[in-house]
Amino acid sequence: MRISKTKLLGVLVIEPKKFSDHRGFFKETFQSERYHKDAEIDLPFVQDNHSHSQKGVIRGLHLQKSRPQGKLVSCFSGAIYDVAVDINPNSHSFGQYVGVELSSENGKQLWVPPGYAHGFCVLSETADIQYKCTDFYFPGDEGGLIWNDPDVGIEWPIDNPSLSEKDLKLPTLKQIKSGI
Repeated sequence: MRISKTKLLGVLVIEPKKFSDHRGFFKETFQSERYHKDAEIDLPFVQDNHSHSQKGVIRGLHLQKSRPQGKLVSCFSGAIYDVAVDINPNSHSFGQYVGVELSSENGKQLWVPPGYAHGFCVLSETADIQYKCTDFYFPGDEGGLIWNDPDVGIEWPIDNPSLSEKDLKLPTLKQIKSGI
């Protein structure tokens, strides 16, 4: 497996080995000892999520406030642009983001440690995303960052995205910093 560091502390792009032949392929998408040793992911995964979305959908940018989740994100069909944003006001990279294309073709994964906002947009007609989480989802603890915050400046590779009503009402980075 190949691991690439990003400009955000702890956020990693992981490329598991893929073994292909005339029958198809085999890929190990997670193995706790290897991910602990090679990627230094030492938090236990307690929940797996599967999301199916249409082209042009943006989901996020989501987080949990007091019980942050680390997420190991994979795209099993289609393609997405996956984003992690540093929302820690005490971090040297506060407000910066990393965006990576994940697809069934490239097989890449994105490790988003606890404490980052996370979201994605769908590039293909449909996409199936699975992500392993290091904590349970608690509805009363959810929060997020608005997808088009000009202070972050995410260059989403789609026009006229489709978002949920809840995601359209998420706060800006300035509001998060001020505790709103």
